[in-house]
Amino acid sequence: MGERVTALDLAPSDELSDATKAYFAKCEEKLGLVPNVLLAYAFDEKKLRAFTDMYNDLMLGDSGLTKLEREMIAVAVSAVNHCYYCLTAHGAAVRQLSGDPALGEQMAMNYRAADLSAKQKAMLDFAVKLTERPDTIEEKDRQGLRDAGFTDRDIWDIASTAAFFNMSNRVAAAVDMRPNPEYHAMAR
Repeated sequence: MGERVTALDLAPSDELSDATKAYFAKCEEKLGLVPNVLLAYAFDEKKLRAFTDMYNDLMLGDSGLTKLEREMIAVAVSAVNHCYYCLTAHGAAVRQLSGDPALGEQMAMNYRAADLSAKQKAMLDFAVKLTERPDTIEEKDRQGLRDAGFTDRDIWDIASTAAFFNMSNRVAAAVDMRPNPEYHAMAR
């Protein structure tokens, strides 16, 4: 595995299932690496599976949100939470999916300064409000998303994606999760 991916002494299990080994091989094939977040969770295959099932459903499953929009939510939420791992990994994904090398950095620094559509800004404003002040979300916030063109299912997906990355950011901060070095050079 090389360098440690977290500050904790939790190495990946020596007894990973064939399905998990195949999943890691698929990551190598598609991404050229196994994301450190997966290696961090690999000490407990049940936790790894729960994490990957939720991630894959939110980020790759059926949704009215594009893959880029979901990655934008990941970056906007992670910027609020100052999550080094997610800003690096998902900033690379924003660069790759958008074809715009500067967009990942703009999103990480201040999505409001990026050249985004009004619909995308409304989505990110909601995700950030949910991150910073969840107790202040009210019907007018949901209605604002509807007025921007989102369906109620889209609102569910925006909220679920933001919530997932808030959880992931907190775990990454708690264990000092480190991004794969390869992310820094992707889509530049």
